[in-house]
Amino acid sequence: MTLIIGKTVEASCSPSARVWLDQACKDRWTSDGFVVPVIHSKHDLSMEDPKLFPIGMLHGDMISPEETPKNFDESEKTGSLEIYPEYREGLDGIEVGQIIVVLFWLHKADRQTLKVYPRSDRSRGLRGVFSTRSPARPNPIAISELTVIACKEGRLEVRGIDIFDGTPIIDIKKKID
Repeated sequence: MTLIIGKTVEASCSPSARVWLDQACKDRWTSDGFVVPVIHSKHDLSMEDPKLFPIGMLHGDMISPEETPKNFDESEKTGSLEIYPEYREGLDGIEVGQIIVVLFWLHKADRQTLKVYPRSDRSRGLRGVFSTRSPARPNPIAISELTVIACKEGRLEVRGIDIFDGTPIIDIKKKID
């Protein structure tokens, strides 16, 4: 975030604030008396913006969130994890019968909501999204434990899907027992 401070701010500064401003903004004063310091927001903290690269896509018969089970442990639905060619080497070692942990990017989720009724049950009261498994959240990452039922060229056939067709896959991990 960039903050532009002009002469009006400078004129209203106390002497100690002026010293701080001069120190914080040294070599940033323009010829017309303006300064352009770089102020980091609390969310910036000099860290790179995280970048996610989908590694594949889920294919299944559910086409809307309303059709999906509330959780992977309630699902016997099957589907296919298509892994993009540049990531297929990463499938080496995955076997039929294995349980894998798959992270999905819920690209159609509401990213503004911070309170929800768990499982849409109003009798349970509103809760913060971080205390639920709601897909509505600032970073809509879903996690599912899926059983591998077949491994084919660049695809994993799995059971237990609770995500709808076309959802991007962001990672696959081995389940820790």
